Amino acid sequence: MTNSRKTPIGISKEEFKRMGHQLIDTIAGFIDTIDKRPVTTGETPGQLQSIIGISSLPENGISAEEILSKTSHLVFNHSLLNGHPKFLGYITSSPAPIGALADLLAATVNPNVGAQILSPIATEIEKQTVKWLAEFIGVSPGYGGILVSGGNMANFTAFLAARTAKAPGNIKEDGIPGASPKLTIYCSKATHTWIEKAAILFGHGSKSIRWIQTDAANRMDNEVLERTIKNDLEKGYQPFIVVGTAGDVSTGVVDDLSGIATICKTYDLWFHIDGAYGIPAAVIPEQKMLFEGVGEADSIALDPHKWLYSPLEAGCTLVKNPKHLTDTYSSHPAYYNFSSNEESLVQNYYEYGLQNSRGFRALKVWVTLQQVGRRGYIKMISEDIELSKLFFELANSHPELEAITQNLSITTLRYVPVDIAQNDENRETYLNTLNEALLNKLQKGGEVFLSNAIVKEKYCLRGCIVNFRTSKKDIEEIIKIIAREGKIMHRKLQEKQAI
Repeated sequence: MTNSRKTPIGISKEEFKRMGHQLIDTIAGFIDTIDKRPVTTGETPGQLQSIIGISSLPENGISAEEILSKTSHLVFNHSLLNGHPKFLGYITSSPAPIGALADLLAATVNPNVGAQILSPIATEIEKQTVKWLAEFIGVSPGYGGILVSGGNMANFTAFLAARTAKAPGNIKEDGIPGASPKLTIYCSKATHTWIEKAAILFGHGSKSIRWIQTDAANRMDNEVLERTIKNDLEKGYQPFIVVGTAGDVSTGVVDDLSGIATICKTYDLWFHIDGAYGIPAAVIPEQKMLFEGVGEADSIALDPHKWLYSPLEAGCTLVKNPKHLTDTYSSHPAYYNFSSNEESLVQNYYEYGLQNSRGFRALKVWVTLQQVGRRGYIKMISEDIELSKLFFELANSHPELEAITQNLSITTLRYVPVDIAQNDENRETYLNTLNEALLNKLQKGGEVFLSNAIVKEKYCLRGCIVNFRTSKKDIEEIIKIIAREGKIMHRKLQEKQAI
């Protein structure tokens, strides 16, 4: 007589094996044919709602086998496929297949990586993953850190550590008014929107940000930065953080990190690098000079789910002195029994960031780093950059396309009809309208997925290649698609204007 509890959620070993094998077969078939599928179906929310139906929560359960079969069909046939070789939109990579398997493994054990006692091996794997990521981008493996959900959270985590370290007084006890009502933040005009979120959500207000103009190369103008800091100090403000960008999201530009580091040392400011997208390129010997100064950063944000090809979600905050994280986030309520006689060896990740309960994000990154290795990443990231250069060159030589920028693995371009006059006073306004309409059409069409960038007031199509499935053939075909659809959209707009 067995003593096992019967529940509606349990699945027997044989059932689990049968359904698991079937699901893996389905996933393998999906991966093998992903290039034959549309990048997206372009279905509207209303259409998708009609597909899944509007029924109420089931009163009685449905068989797990039936649910998995139905759900596989829904997910594989009605999603935007960022693993598709012609997906060049935003900065979401093709996910490593081993990372998907690692997520299944992590969910099966389900460790809470908030405290070492709750996640013994998971904690050690995360510690090693953080160390490897630091080594990967060329900074000291002595940097500490934590895995988070993505770029926003990686940057937020560092931002709060910077404030605790650099604000006058005891901000944890006295709050912002007790520290300084004039704490100021410095970043380029090209910085990602996370900085505005941080200023607003953490009580500083958007007026605390000094948006520093960019130079001709779209890098933060360090002369203007230093002049602005000096002026603020004279007016009684309290500068505390400067954000440099290692690969801005619109054009891929890397700021003069070494110059920013020197300014931060001069004025005793926290130097943070937002490298969520671009910092992995520092692993390439030929790109190393571009990232000179990275080792001077007090904190760095990077996203393995961008250019390290990890499945979502996987971001990381690295901090030169990990004590700044525990100074900011650590607390010891009476109901936490997470101490140990080996205190120096125990690392409780709830003391390193905003979350207490934490999933095992590190596993998918850890296994992929091992499968690929440094040399494998150098090869893949280098190839992504070369494909981006090819994209730029093909656009530049095409009579109906204008190549605008190319940095790291991001190219911007636009469609320019051959019959539009250079001296037409409405030329730029029309081209912006045309390219915006073209992008909207391409994003819904299913052949290719690009995003947009505004470069010197020009509305551009933007392709970011962080995709190990993209090939030279895909880039050549994308160029043809843009030219073909651009011609059609131009004709439609001309006909509309003629009415």
